[in-house]
Order: sequence, then structure tokens, then C-alpha cells
Amino acid sequence: MGIAARPSYKVIPQDVSCTMSVLDFLCSVFPAISKDVWVQRIVDGHVFWEDRSLISCDSVCRAQQKVFYYREVATEIHIPFDEEIIYEDEHKLIVCKPHYLPVVPSGPYVDSCLLNRLISRTGNTELTPAHRIDRDTAGLVLFSKKPSERGLYHGLFASGEIQKTYRAVGVLNRVISAQEMKAGWRIENRIIRSTPRFRQQAVDATGQDINARSLITCLEQSDGLGLFELSPLTGKTHQLRVHMAGLGFPLLNDPYYPVLLPEQSKDDFSKPLQLLAQAMSFTDPVTQQVHRFMSSRPLLWPPGSGQ
Repeated sequence: MGIAARPSYKVIPQDVSCTMSVLDFLCSVFPAISKDVWVQRIVDGHVFWEDRSLISCDSVCRAQQKVFYYREVATEIHIPFDEEIIYEDEHKLIVCKPHYLPVVPSGPYVDSCLLNRLISRTGNTELTPAHRIDRDTAGLVLFSKKPSERGLYHGLFASGEIQKTYRAVGVLNRVISAQEMKAGWRIENRIIRSTPRFRQQAVDATGQDINARSLITCLEQSDGLGLFELSPLTGKTHQLRVHMAGLGFPLLNDPYYPVLLPEQSKDDFSKPLQLLAQAMSFTDPVTQQVHRFMSSRPLLWPPGSGQ
């Protein structure tokens, strides 16, 4: 049994009936979890209000209140790859995440997430990621160490005051011209949810409707593959994966784009998604120190290198 080190929560919407039980609310929000499981969690004291008072099976909903619970999974998938702490000071951690490892608990992953690994490793239960990258993506993640400073580090990403650079290997549907190699691409469009809901799609947009911007350059091409440098100017879910697929250069080993692969193909540890959050630069909002961090984690380049 895997149980999250810290609770998650759901906010009860304003329009939920005050006669509806919290138990029924949780069952409606999480239809994949049976009512019997929620009853047991409530009986075990694992469901509570923000003031830590316990919720019972008869407790009724309170509009706009937070219901806290601990993520639990009966059998957890082990991710056989290690994270690396790149830098640490009294305010923050910079960590290089391996492929397949989620940043925070999600789905069937509780202990097998970067946050809980770091809490276990450092003993600091106040660690919080200032941003997230996809589970399939490897690379740099910034963690705040103090609750009083979380907003400052989150703000770096919200305001675009941090520069992020990715490296990727893409599958080429054509030879890229010398002019394109020099100029690269600036992609601007709107990314919205697709079907299933965990996939995204890009649609044409102008002006304020644009919510996804990326700069993409091909550095090398060989044997039907290209090595790319990618700079996301915004941070939409799966943005770089969607933009690369839209260019006709889908990322090598991408199980979602341009075609969704069958479930059993998604966690083939021998075929990691070839996307790496390689570098980040920023001025620390607490110390005012200028930082630049780099990941040395390799990609499958050049073709046939077997790295």
C-alpha cells in the first residue's frame, strides 16, 4: 500500500447541495474509486476538513470548503531510475528528474513521485515544487524549501522571469532545409484539451486567444532524426510535444502524439520519451543571486549511440 506523505484536497463547489454527504461528493468526483474504499478511508481518519477535524460518513457538504484526503494505491509501480540533486541552499533545491517519474502524486503513483522521494531523502516535509514537467519528460525541477517563500518561486514561472531550455530528439518526416536550420520556428497557437482528456491539441488563434508560444531550432539531423533545442515561452500542458508533432517532427518514443498508443505500450522503460528539460536561468527572488543550471542527462543522440 502506498500512502501520500501529504494530503491532497478538493474544494466543494458553491452549487453543491448542502444536504449532499461528503462521502457522496467524493464518490462523484472520483468515480474510479469505490464507495467502500471511501468509507474505509473515512473510518480510518484519512478524510478531514482544513482545520483537521475529521469527516464522518454522515458529514454534509459545506460550500467552498476544502476536503482533505490522502492519496492511496494498493499496488504501486516502481520507477527504477534515480533523481539527482543538482544544487541546494537554504531556500531551494534544483533536481534532475528521470523519465517516467511524476513530480507529485498522481494516478497510481504515490511514493513513486519526485516530491515524496525528496521528502524521504531530505526529511523536509515543507518541500514544494515551484513548477512541474511531464512524467514522461526528464530534467530540471525547482523546489522551494520554505512555505513563506513558495509564492516567490512560483511567481518566477507565472511571470515568465525564468528561462527554460529543452533538448529533444524528433522523428523527421522530411529533410529540414538549410534555411530552416538557420531560422528555426516560432510557434504561436492555442492549446486546448482533446480526447481523452489527458491529451491536448493545438488550434489556430490570434491576439489574446494565443496561450502557447515556443521557439524551436534544429541543431543537427541524421538518419531520419533531428536534435532540437526548444524554448517554451509559455507553460501549457504537453506544449512542446504538441508543437513538435504539429511541425511534423514528433518526439521520439512519444506515446501520446501524434497518435495515442495502446495502454500497455506507455511504460516501456527501454524507450524513454526523448525530451529533456536541460537548462534553466533565473534571478533568485530571495537572495537576488543569478543562477544557471544544466542537466547532463543524455538523450539518444547521435542516432545509434544507444545512450
